[in-house]
Amino acid sequence: MDKWTEMHVFVEVVKRGSFSAAGRQLNLSPSAVSKLVSRLEHRLSVRLFNRTTRTLNLTEGGHVFFKRCIEILEDVEDAEESLTGFGQVPKGVLRINSTSGFVKHQLLPIMTEFQCLYPQLIVEFQLTGQSVDLISENVDVAIRLGILKDTSLVARRLGESERVICASPQYIKTHGVPLKPIDLLDHNCLRLSTNEVFNRWEFHTNGEEETVEVNGLFVTDNVDALYEYALLGGGIVRLSGFMVGEDIKAGKLVPILQNYSIKKQQIHAVFPHRKYLPAKVRVLLDYLLSKFTPTTPWD
Repeated sequence: MDKWTEMHVFVEVVKRGSFSAAGRQLNLSPSAVSKLVSRLEHRLSVRLFNRTTRTLNLTEGGHVFFKRCIEILEDVEDAEESLTGFGQVPKGVLRINSTSGFVKHQLLPIMTEFQCLYPQLIVEFQLTGQSVDLISENVDVAIRLGILKDTSLVARRLGESERVICASPQYIKTHGVPLKPIDLLDHNCLRLSTNEVFNRWEFHTNGEEETVEVNGLFVTDNVDALYEYALLGGGIVRLSGFMVGEDIKAGKLVPILQNYSIKKQQIHAVFPHRKYLPAKVRVLLDYLLSKFTPTTPWD
């Protein structure tokens, strides 16, 4: 028997005043209760009860131990009660890892509604732009763009997004429009310092693939800075459609090289475990799926 069970049996004997009454409460025989108490006394090397044929009284050591057992068992009950409904009621801190671009353009606009639906949730965003270890970083859900590499994670597909090469009308007026992918080498292309793959732009046409490693005079570790600088006329940028779609509709950005197809970017919500999914994670996943499927808003 574990220590908690011994303590629980001991407390019931004190409360009920006899081994038989404690046994009835715990669905144990009086002899089983007596053996547990004797084992506890042997382990502690302390007599807890003075026993006679008619009475059962606590010793001085028994009084001390009883008081501490009550405190410990109440702490255990408090700990269990603190989790009551935790798996069913969305509450606590909900940590979401994502890129600044996806958060700014897609998550922030819908988060106010989400928090109105679940007012007991504290939403915390981690905008690293990098894939992090969800368990060690205490991340509940991550939004991953591109191919999923960690097969140990559970994933829900939110959709996909085209990657669009574009520039502001001001830049195009000043520097002209590249007509072929290779022409990009003569232009100021905005680059990301944290991911070299980001700066290799792939094009597909007539079954052939062409890759251009772009150059430029503006480099940053933040995708949203690329977006803002492109709007200011700083250069040509390749960004996800979910970031630039509205600006293209408004004429603030102009798509370039549209005759060439560019591989779409997969978007998934990933989380560490499928079993005993906390309510806060479940409601977030359901909410994201309702907003992004079957048709993504940027489509």
